[in-house]
Amino acid sequence: MRADLLFARFSFRNGARGFRQSIPHRQRCFSTPTRRAWSHISFRRPPVSGTIILAALSPAAFVQLSEEDIHDGKTGEAHMLEASRAEIENKLPENLHGARKVLKEITIFVDSYFVEPIATGLRFLHLVIIFVPVIFTVPAIWVGSRVKERDSERSGTLWWYQFLVSSMERAGPAFIKLGQWAASRTDIFPTEMCSVMSSLHSHAPAHSLAVTKRTIVKAFGNLPFDEIFEEFDEKPLGVGAIAQVYKAKLKANLAAPGDADLNESRTPLQNMRKNVDALVKSTPRRVPSSYVAIKVLHPKVEKFVRRDLRIMGFFGAVLNAIPTIEWLSLPDEVQQFGEMMRLQLDLRIESANLTMFRKHFKSRTTAWFPYPYTEYTTRQVLVEEFAQGIPLEHFLEAGGGVFQQEIADEGLDAFLHMLLIDNFIHADLHPGNIMVRFYKPERLDVAARLPRWSRPKENPEKALDVTEEVLQQLRPHRHKPEEWIAALDKIDQEGYRPQLIFIDTGLVTELNQTNRTNFLDLFKAIAEFDGYKAGHLMVERCRQPDAVINQEVFALKMQHLVLGVKSRTFALGNIKIGDVLSSVLSMVREHHVRMEGDFVNVVISILLLEGIGRSLDPNLDLFKSALPILRQLGAQSGGSMLRSGDISMLKVWVGLELRKYLQASIDDVERCVRYDQLSPNI
Repeated sequence: MRADLLFARFSFRNGARGFRQSIPHRQRCFSTPTRRAWSHISFRRPPVSGTIILAALSPAAFVQLSEEDIHDGKTGEAHMLEASRAEIENKLPENLHGARKVLKEITIFVDSYFVEPIATGLRFLHLVIIFVPVIFTVPAIWVGSRVKERDSERSGTLWWYQFLVSSMERAGPAFIKLGQWAASRTDIFPTEMCSVMSSLHSHAPAHSLAVTKRTIVKAFGNLPFDEIFEEFDEKPLGVGAIAQVYKAKLKANLAAPGDADLNESRTPLQNMRKNVDALVKSTPRRVPSSYVAIKVLHPKVEKFVRRDLRIMGFFGAVLNAIPTIEWLSLPDEVQQFGEMMRLQLDLRIESANLTMFRKHFKSRTTAWFPYPYTEYTTRQVLVEEFAQGIPLEHFLEAGGGVFQQEIADEGLDAFLHMLLIDNFIHADLHPGNIMVRFYKPERLDVAARLPRWSRPKENPEKALDVTEEVLQQLRPHRHKPEEWIAALDKIDQEGYRPQLIFIDTGLVTELNQTNRTNFLDLFKAIAEFDGYKAGHLMVERCRQPDAVINQEVFALKMQHLVLGVKSRTFALGNIKIGDVLSSVLSMVREHHVRMEGDFVNVVISILLLEGIGRSLDPNLDLFKSALPILRQLGAQSGGSMLRSGDISMLKVWVGLELRKYLQASIDDVERCVRYDQLSPNI
């Protein structure tokens, strides 16, 4: 009911405006040479046979849903998912009448009550054939000697984990995604099992080029395919469990003449700030790419996933009846996993997430997100600026050279901004989704003082993205570490600077009001070094407090862990936060403390980011990196914190400032002693 209300609300508010603009928008779309004025149009044109409701559910409407605070305890992502599901459930178009309407109703009835049950039953039999051998080989986990370097798991257990992974790969996209999701849940599953699950890869075959062309043509309002692209690489860049991605170049009359976010007018104060930034720090000169990445969903993937989710829900309910695993609350986990899958089945949500990230990082230099072409994006197609860069994996393999500390610091700074300032966190942060591009620093904007009509206009066709130049220098040396490092040194001498690009934003983590309150209360307890209180808070606010084993022992273990951190207050740079959080997750799993999924996602993201950062810079200090963000947080909300009496965040801020000052003093004294500057020999 809630989803229907949200759906109707946005349809009523925005539908009429979208319908009113649809015809002139469509006329401009394919006749004018530029789209600069389009950046102010909120909704894409509806399809020829579309309705007002379809016009309302554009990526811009999803952004509006994400930003609105409806005070119902749900996140913006949950509201977007509800609207998306409501659109699917509204299967009967409003413009059908008479015999066509009756025929459509009969088709829906037959599909719902005959075709789908039969197809789900056949799929069930197929999964039984795949997974019955896995069930019968479970006793293998008690066979074999223990392997110390593999978390002391038995060799039979490790074999069974691999057998399970291979079976999930054969079971299809939903089970591949299930395995990848399970790999992040070290609070539930054994560490080594999660490690093996993380190797799951999709071997789904690419769907045909004809299907891709039909889907894209429909997204572009039935414009002929040859009139959409200057270039189109028919071989997919990548094929995943749910979609595949192509690289293309749009026709000049369809491509954005520069980034709409960057072309907007600036106030004199904003121009002054931009010039100050160009003087005091290395600020990227953003050049829009003339190429686009096009993600296309596999045909009928939504139906296949829906059937698999029904089957998973059935098995989850059956297994939940077993007393020893009741604490896992498998039906709830299946529901949470189902929501994650459905979010990825509507590409308008990913486009809305890109828009939100770009809005948050608009004035920051640490990260960059591709520009989404919202007017061409539909449920099945996502069109976004092509992210020209070097995968972070290459830097982890061959080394970051002179840039390694800068790359590590920028990644950590971007993540801490997402976590502490924005409460909007990229939920799939692994090296494959992070690219490194190189840029020449921004120059002073001497035209800022000229009248707007007399300022020179940038032509994206003539603008040069220097990342391609850098790529040409680095590609030959990818598998030669020494030559790779030498090439990076040369690039540094030529004045290039690195910047991170985050892609694949289909999943984000937002803490709702309840989870954020729990997070801050837990943070407050840890800031006061009260691990015992933190342990009890985790037990009281978990999903199933009654299922927790030895609550008192868990609280005492938390106290021991926190006191260990407290004893090293001035050596926090040597503490691996990943190790501390891994210990917490291990304790959570051992004592059956069921934490909220969003909370665990935040912890997993910190683990991944610190692991990546320390791979590049072994001396990475997470606390030192957090200090500038805490200063910003204190400036923004310090007054409200003081009024509410919650000074935990301010305590951490002041403590880190004091630590930095004392560390600097200690380093100065050590330097004076080492170089005999206290009593020099004259």
